Amino acid sequence: MSIFGTDGVRGLANGQLTADLALGLGVAAARVLVAHTDERPTPAGRTRPLAVVGRDTRVSGQFLEHAIVAGLASAGVDVLRLRVLPTPGVAFLTDRLRADLGVMISASHNPMPDNGIKFLARGGVKLDDALEDEIEARLGEQWDRPTGAGVGRVTPYGPPVEEYAAHLVGTLDGERPLAGLRVVLDCAHGAASVVGPKALADAGAEVIAIGAAPDGLNINAGVGSTHLDHLRAAVVEHGADAGFALDGDADRCLAVDHAGEDVDGDQIMAILALALQERGRLVADTLVATVMSNLGLIQALDRAGVAVRQAAVGDRYVLEEMRAGGFNLGGEQSGHVILRDHATTGDGVLTALHVMQRMAASGRSLAELASVVTRLPQVLVNVADVDKGRAGSDPALLSAVAAAEEDLAGSGRVLLRPSGTEALVRVMVEAPTSEKASAVAASLADVVRERLAL
Repeated sequence: MSIFGTDGVRGLANGQLTADLALGLGVAAARVLVAHTDERPTPAGRTRPLAVVGRDTRVSGQFLEHAIVAGLASAGVDVLRLRVLPTPGVAFLTDRLRADLGVMISASHNPMPDNGIKFLARGGVKLDDALEDEIEARLGEQWDRPTGAGVGRVTPYGPPVEEYAAHLVGTLDGERPLAGLRVVLDCAHGAASVVGPKALADAGAEVIAIGAAPDGLNINAGVGSTHLDHLRAAVVEHGADAGFALDGDADRCLAVDHAGEDVDGDQIMAILALALQERGRLVADTLVATVMSNLGLIQALDRAGVAVRQAAVGDRYVLEEMRAGGFNLGGEQSGHVILRDHATTGDGVLTALHVMQRMAASGRSLAELASVVTRLPQVLVNVADVDKGRAGSDPALLSAVAAAEEDLAGSGRVLLRPSGTEALVRVMVEAPTSEKASAVAASLADVVRERLAL
């Protein structure tokens, strides 16, 4: 099984993800990615390939950063150390500095003991599966090491936080466009603990930052986009107009309105899609979402004349669909939102800025803007210990799915999704009521257990 998952290499730091592995990945990535760079001219005066490396606030990121930097430099690559910076900030500077590759050391929303390594190709885009396979194939391979002047140089990079914050604010219209708005930002004690509050304040908002005191051990610990309770309470306590919660590497965000009610990724995408459409900036009047997005999103945008294309689950697949069709907005229900006019990956701080810009420009509350989407009740049942490979071909199961869809008669939907890593099938049902969704999901789960039993 590949060491690469849906978002790079991830595992228990110093368990599966060791300094030795990080060192080897640095060498292998340097050799593969530099060989696959495009034909853009190398900047004048640059004699060696260039990489940028950033990390989140996990204490394990310190030794993993040194290991991967050592691997890159030993392969003849110059390295700029960005230190603590969100994943989208690393992607931005990979592109801005015309680096040959970017590296982000983070396990995103995972607990602190985990960590991960994500690679970015030139331009700041995530790698495709073929490049990851090639990197893995070169791990431990014998090679001719450069010596003397051929090894890479390692340098701290100037002011990455200031440069990235200025980029974020520069994507908005006008001077201090968020003036008059009060916002709570939960930084998950993660990579955006400094740059997130700074960008929102520079854009004119009054910012109350929580989860912004990282100590290397507290990332995602009861805070951030997977733990919204503190954000809900803080928004109500401070009388804020809205609140946004980031994850550990700040590539996604979720929101709550002024009353502390949740606003999920589907609602955020609807708000941004309609804002872009109103200004004639939504390419082909199309949003790219995933198969897990709620039917309520599709229905709301259909009423507004916006089409929704659905990709496989995972922000990399959303981005692939966006690039293939030239679309400029996409994302996931979980809060990964890609504003492709300004970013090459999901960006939680950028998303918060643009949602708030819509609030300020329209004079409408977040609750009112989000209300365009009426979320259908959604039930997800995981059926374990089954032959997931037959989920799309078993005749009796396919017949049961067709019958369920006919029963819902366009008022809901059914999705069977085999797990990518486990022997299980996920049964997802949306229906007009929770009772109906639960009943249909339970019935289909029984068929999956019976027909796909190992």
